[in-house]
Amino acid sequence: MPVPRCTLLPLPDHQVSFRIDGAERFRWHFGPLYPRPFFYPLVGPASGESLTRMGHPGAPDHEHHRSVWFAHEKVSGVNFWSDVTVARVRQKQWLAYQDGDNEAILAVRLGWFDGHDPKELLEQDLFAAVIPGPDRETFVEVQTVFRPSAEMLEFGKTNFGFFAVRVAKALSVFFGGGTLTNSDGATGEPAIFGKPAAWMDYSGEQAGGHKEGITYFDHPTNPGYPSAWHVRADGWMAASVCYNGPRATTRKEPLTLRYLLHAHRGPLDAKRADEVAQAFGHRAPFELVKAPARNTAFGVRRKA
Repeated sequence: MPVPRCTLLPLPDHQVSFRIDGAERFRWHFGPLYPRPFFYPLVGPASGESLTRMGHPGAPDHEHHRSVWFAHEKVSGVNFWSDVTVARVRQKQWLAYQDGDNEAILAVRLGWFDGHDPKELLEQDLFAAVIPGPDRETFVEVQTVFRPSAEMLEFGKTNFGFFAVRVAKALSVFFGGGTLTNSDGATGEPAIFGKPAAWMDYSGEQAGGHKEGITYFDHPTNPGYPSAWHVRADGWMAASVCYNGPRATTRKEPLTLRYLLHAHRGPLDAKRADEVAQAFGHRAPFELVKAPARNTAFGVRRKA
């Protein structure tokens, strides 16, 4: 049987490598050493170097900026954003590792704990799929479902949350001379901060003259779409679901969010980004299914 193009490779020290044609494109880290799981690196198609970064290039109090991650500042009043709090997110189990020619999909279940009480506040099911693009480009599709332990839980009004991306130093406006652009064609932090947009792009030039970047897409089914964006010239971007007010999630109607990252070659092509956004908007979401394979509890498919 031929090996699929897209594969997942579990590694020591609580890591999983996403691979396309045998080469790593993305990696999941879920070890207890860190306050919450994260993804690193996201490999650039031109340079072969990471398009994302661990930590801020100039601020030592931003170690919580770990490449690509989920967090929120106000979860029923508990801060799950900063590293200085006792709140922690822990992977409870992996649900599926699924290889394929078109995509490799990881599904895991996370628990959000406030640290003062052993009771779990929140359960998060996370799907992450790596999809090959042309010329070693990579698409990373992410879907997450938040289910509260109580009947209802409120995510408070804040810029900080849920899905954040810290780009490589060379891509940032301030440290590397990169360009920050949104779907309306606005550029730079002053013109973009807090404004709604269907997508956001950070592009620049990596070492060796390699031009590349990341386009980050909001999904039309996300609450408040298009989201207001929290962006900075120092190299970070996040769709802020709670920018304009709190959001509630309940057991009966859990909060579902979907995003797409495109690691692209060359500078931003806005027309292409619009086409990718349109295709993503029509793509079916993921769902867990009972797997027919022996010794495998779940598989993942796209809803019909």
